[in-house]
Amino acid sequence: MAALEEGFTLTAVPLGSGPDGPLGVEQSDKTDQFLVTDSGRTVILYKVSDQKPLGSWSVKQGQIITCPAVCNFQTGEYIVVHDNKVLRIWNNEDVNLDKVFKATLSAEVYRIHSIQGAEPLVLFKEGAIRGLEALLAEPQQKIETVTSDEEVIKWTKFFMVFRHPVLIFITEKHGNYFAYVQKFNSRILSKYTLLLRQEEKSAAQSFSASVYRKFISLMSLSSDGCVYETLIPIHPSDPEKNQRVVRSLLLKSVVSGSARSGVALTILDQDHVAVLGPPLSASKECLSIWNTKFQTLQASKELPQGTSGQLWYHGENLFMLHGKFLTVIPYKCEVSSLAGALGKLKHSQDPDIHAMTHFVNWETSQGYGLGSQNSEQSKRILRRRKIEASVQPEVPPSTQLLAAVQKDSEKHIEVELRKFLAVKRTPDFHTIIGDVVIGLLGRCKAEPSFYPRNCLMQLIQTRVLSYSLCPGLMEFALEKTDVQILQLCLQQFPDIPESVTCACLKIFLSIGDDSLQETDINMESVSDYTAIIQDGEIEEQTEILQNGFNPEEDNCENCAQELTEKPQAAAEESTSCPVTGKRAALLNAILHSAYSETFLLPHLKDIPAQHITLFLQYLYFLYLKCSENATMTLPGIHPPTLNQIMDWICLLLDANFTVVVMLPEAKRLLLSLYKFVKSQISICSELNKIEVSFRELQKLNQEKTNRELYSIEVLELF
Repeated sequence: MAALEEGFTLTAVPLGSGPDGPLGVEQSDKTDQFLVTDSGRTVILYKVSDQKPLGSWSVKQGQIITCPAVCNFQTGEYIVVHDNKVLRIWNNEDVNLDKVFKATLSAEVYRIHSIQGAEPLVLFKEGAIRGLEALLAEPQQKIETVTSDEEVIKWTKFFMVFRHPVLIFITEKHGNYFAYVQKFNSRILSKYTLLLRQEEKSAAQSFSASVYRKFISLMSLSSDGCVYETLIPIHPSDPEKNQRVVRSLLLKSVVSGSARSGVALTILDQDHVAVLGPPLSASKECLSIWNTKFQTLQASKELPQGTSGQLWYHGENLFMLHGKFLTVIPYKCEVSSLAGALGKLKHSQDPDIHAMTHFVNWETSQGYGLGSQNSEQSKRILRRRKIEASVQPEVPPSTQLLAAVQKDSEKHIEVELRKFLAVKRTPDFHTIIGDVVIGLLGRCKAEPSFYPRNCLMQLIQTRVLSYSLCPGLMEFALEKTDVQILQLCLQQFPDIPESVTCACLKIFLSIGDDSLQETDINMESVSDYTAIIQDGEIEEQTEILQNGFNPEEDNCENCAQELTEKPQAAAEESTSCPVTGKRAALLNAILHSAYSETFLLPHLKDIPAQHITLFLQYLYFLYLKCSENATMTLPGIHPPTLNQIMDWICLLLDANFTVVVMLPEAKRLLLSLYKFVKSQISICSELNKIEVSFRELQKLNQEKTNRELYSIEVLELF
């Protein structure tokens, strides 16, 4: 259960902070005191309980504070940076910031971090990190560049992990996000690429992080209004390598997806987060607390005067800009339970304590002098239990995952799977992955409503599965008509039987366009000509194709002439593409799959003639696209090759020619293929003649070994 209490205004005078609000609210060395940094020139120290300022400091006119002021908990002094490079240090007795300690640095500062029990750290805009003392000893020291070009820091946090300081910062470049984790006990900087699933196209608007066991739980509030979680291992398997981590959906639609500003997220405890933003597109902004464990809204407070989209959390207080005033809203979060999450928690006596009174009569025991003995015995039992609990071996993530597969919810299985994938791989990694898939499929058959497709997709993308390791996976996807999983399997599995390949082909050709429109498909193989395919037609050809084939020619008697003449004619008729972009991507996965012609041909005969014709039309379209350039290749990241296209045309005709030739709608296609083959035969014949001529030239060159330094030779070809 969580609750938001009545808030109060910390400042009676509007902050001169502009539209973006204050730079930050940071804890002072006193529990009830906070430093508020204006985005202009001023730092104010407030005492929250008295709701009044204790001190105020400003930089000179023309200077501007560029990162929030913090307190050095080791000395009690305050630190701030103005004009990106000028660092100032002062204490409560100082009045004028222009007369306090000053250090001009050699690089621009992004943020100064300071927490209890650690030396303050300075994070530079290029990603380098320095301790405050080392930096003050040599302010003009050279600062290295850690991030790549055009990579911009978006968010950062500093916290203690197992009594060691750890700093994490998030960067963005061209819509891609990266996480850097610096551990100062080992001086290791690890980089992670934050991967989005194919169905996720949203951009992160706010970040928050906390430590969860051996992981950093990184949460992000995205532009689609959902909260996502990424587990980053504190001890990576390969610290020097850029590793990849996948984010998963934690809370759905906590704010309106149309909100482009005024949204923020912060983690309150292990099971609760605070979210700032409008819940609906037309509603006013709200501050709400969500239970992430049970995915329920616990408390909400409307903010009618609007907010800047900034949210700070210290102790049991939330700080935000409401209208033009800095507002403090106290909150309370109780231990997470299902009853509390549903608002049905009853505050009554603990049943365990009540039950204990039936076994021990404390008055009688004390009368016989046994009270102290029982008390000491109870303490010894409690101590023994704590010791036993502390020495119990930690359950491996693989064991937790396999246990979760049998009984837990899809959400919990997904969390355990991400934990398992984040740790270092062991020699039995592929076996465990296979066992997990088999366990999930077995539960899917036993519970028809259970279908953890997100987990299955993550398992397939580990690239350690094969058809022989989990033969039931593709059969189950065929039953569900899950073309997204089938596409992934075709791309990842090297040993798919020809019968299963043909079954996938049947579904890809028969599924409706409406169903495909709602499905997220990997479009890499058609990325560069998706627009052409989705429009349903290709542009008119403006010249004869470069391999000498013109589909409008009735014969190829002049093929030899076309090889030497400049192209002149243009095709009068445009060629239509028979499939949409998503269906094309699925068919391309079929073209890339491995097969044996002997085993594939019998299964191709079972495909309806109309679908065979559609597939042939698409293959012919791909051939025409290949013919548009001299390299005879298609655009895209993983497009089909010309050999794959030609092999499948031959396979389909070999298996179904007697059936397709009887279809009226296939007549024009077969005629075009016939003209194409005839032109290729003519071209090969002419090339063979040229080859003979070149052989004769080679013989002449070998015979004339005695040449002067300069000579002119005339060779006549007949």
